[in-house]
Amino acid sequence: MQWQVKKTIVMVGMMGAGKTAVGRALAQKLGVSFLDSDAEIVEAAHMSIAEIFARDGEPFFRARETEVIGRLLETERCVLSTGGGAFLSGTNREMIADKGVAVWLDADLDLLWSRVRHKDTRPLLRTADPFATLKTLFDKRVPEYAKAEVHVTADKSYSIDQMARRVIEELEARPDVLEKL
Repeated sequence: MQWQVKKTIVMVGMMGAGKTAVGRALAQKLGVSFLDSDAEIVEAAHMSIAEIFARDGEPFFRARETEVIGRLLETERCVLSTGGGAFLSGTNREMIADKGVAVWLDADLDLLWSRVRHKDTRPLLRTADPFATLKTLFDKRVPEYAKAEVHVTADKSYSIDQMARRVIEELEARPDVLEKL
């Protein structure tokens, strides 16, 4: 099946929700490019996000993130994965609403923990009690993610491909975003 993507589809949600993996699969299914704001920041800075956080702090990182998201929203229509904190910024939410559509991958806390607990690439979880930190972030961020225009609930039984198909099903109801050719 062929699709016309009329707006950039921006994947938002918690770390571990599947924004990158599902975003890649979604882009492939829709025949558009996949971009990742975190990867763009890492490439531009020539250092990991953890290194940026350690050297320059989170506020510096968030400012670069906003710049990168703004630039990427100006490119061709695509699927764009953002970092877990990106959608917390009112500026980012406004840019995304203006130039694209936010798709919240809503995963529960247990699913997120099962996916991130063995990874050391999450600077915000480098604490004495990473689960408590994740829960605090989850409780704080969910009300912001709920502002996304499209909401897709994740399930631990879903494959990446099934999640991508679920996103397409939700977007099919949005002719301003996605149209079958």
